[in-house]
Amino acid sequence: MSDNPKPKRRRRAGSDLALALQVIILIAAVIFALFPVVWVLSAALNPSQSMSSQSVIPPLPETRIVTADAPGALLRIAAREGARVERSAELILLVEIEGEEKELRAPKNGYVQNIRISEGEGFAAGDPLYDIASSYLINFDTLFNTPRKPFVRWLWNSSVIATVTTILVVFITSLSAYSFSRFRFSGRRSLMLLILLVQVFPNLLAMVAIFLMLQQIGRHVPFFGLNTTGGLILVYVGGAMGINIWLMKGFFDSVPRDIDESALVDGATHWQTFWRLIFPLVRPVLVVVGILSFVGVFNEFVLARVLLRDKDSWTLMVGLWGYISDNFARDWGIFAAGAIIGAIPTLIIYLTLQDQIVGGLTQGAVKG
Repeated sequence: MSDNPKPKRRRRAGSDLALALQVIILIAAVIFALFPVVWVLSAALNPSQSMSSQSVIPPLPETRIVTADAPGALLRIAAREGARVERSAELILLVEIEGEEKELRAPKNGYVQNIRISEGEGFAAGDPLYDIASSYLINFDTLFNTPRKPFVRWLWNSSVIATVTTILVVFITSLSAYSFSRFRFSGRRSLMLLILLVQVFPNLLAMVAIFLMLQQIGRHVPFFGLNTTGGLILVYVGGAMGINIWLMKGFFDSVPRDIDESALVDGATHWQTFWRLIFPLVRPVLVVVGILSFVGVFNEFVLARVLLRDKDSWTLMVGLWGYISDNFARDWGIFAAGAIIGAIPTLIIYLTLQDQIVGGLTQGAVKG
């Protein structure tokens, strides 16, 4: 009998081919998932502020020489050398042309360099006046150092609102889900169906009702009125209760009732049973609900845009919308830079609690 290595070679070749195919599919999936991130990062590093010239590799920073359109004389230098200026918002030079004062403002975001004339000196048409230099980090610099658009304040508002809402949602939802799971009372099933039915309708349909409700509440309790952080948190907490109660109830149902009965026999109250025994066992689903609530509130735009009027009280999403809502001054690069920074809190949370997320989504029972 002679050995025949051909079947083994065929099986090995087939397994190698399958492995290579899996690697190719995995690489394609990673490229597909990361391409939007790379594109946004490239836009954040693009100093031109234009989507028409956007590419995966951002263009090199350039220096633009600003020249005079007509002869005149320099009256005053408003921007110092090296100062960061915004397009159309920063006064660079105050000049006199044909007997009239004229303001020369920044043609784009950048840094003022090489002011070539002095106050009281005249210039002719086409003479270079000053330079506007850009850099890869000009969008981030503008984002953090624009007093009329307080990005840090918006980021802080979103973080506070999302954190407080998450804590309240997790705490109140866990108590509600525990009650529906463990207690039997009149109207329990109807109330659960009502909660599910309310969630069928999006918040956008209730926008007018929510606005009027906060307007009425604000007359008696100003902290929960319009244009307040408390009012927005109140709306977010109410909107997040329904589906999360159903999600938590299913997890509570998987916890053996023997734990409750043993605790009650030993003299524990329902609160002690919930807080000391059941609450630690359902930690994975609490983390999942908390993360979903945080991400949803942090990225929410419509309600915050309608209910918040004061610029200092805006959330991050509302503030970033201001960079691209103007038809004639859309700062896509600054918007992309803000989006990159705004994604950092969510990324940190996912990386820190990824084990708990997997457990909360896959665990269907609690081992006693």
